[in-house]
Amino acid sequence: MTEILVLYYSRGGATAELARQACRGIETVPGASAKLRTVAPVSAENEGPVRAVPASGAPYATLEDLRSAGGLLLGSPTRFGNMAAALKYFLDGTGSLWLSGALAGKPAGVFTSTQTQHGGQESTLLSMMLPLLHHGMYLVGLPYTEPALQRTAGGGTPYGASHVAGADNAAQLGAEERELAQALGRRVASLAVRLAGAPRE
Repeated sequence: MTEILVLYYSRGGATAELARQACRGIETVPGASAKLRTVAPVSAENEGPVRAVPASGAPYATLEDLRSAGGLLLGSPTRFGNMAAALKYFLDGTGSLWLSGALAGKPAGVFTSTQTQHGGQESTLLSMMLPLLHHGMYLVGLPYTEPALQRTAGGGTPYGASHVAGADNAAQLGAEERELAQALGRRVASLAVRLAGAPRE
């Protein structure tokens, strides 16, 4: 089985729900399985250390989770048009994987959630792509051949799956947003499975 790591950070729950939908899409691909992981929040030193295990939800990711994955889906809420500090902090610690080329040649996709329609979804998705390009990963987006991309009014871009949660994070994922998150998971998993069966260069 080719394992696809779905790695996310979420505070209000919308990004976590996109991650779960991506996992559903992955699990529909023969030969692929999903592994759901999160990252620890960034904490000031005077607040004390972060718990080794989260109180609820997915376990925290390790570098070994990334190394062993056949593909990656990366998700973050938007922070002023950029990924959240917690996810950036985790990615900044992947230098050893970059040195060894552990992620090179693996497919990856990205997803995000914002409070407003113009909260910086596309720039956040692009910001998450930058370290993946440095790692040599193949970026997978959502083409307009996905019908839900034409119909959605609540999120979804060619750069990756997205969602507008509203100011109070009360808006649930719509049918199109769920469909697009699942499609992104399927696309990354399908490519990962094909690459896993291809002869090495």
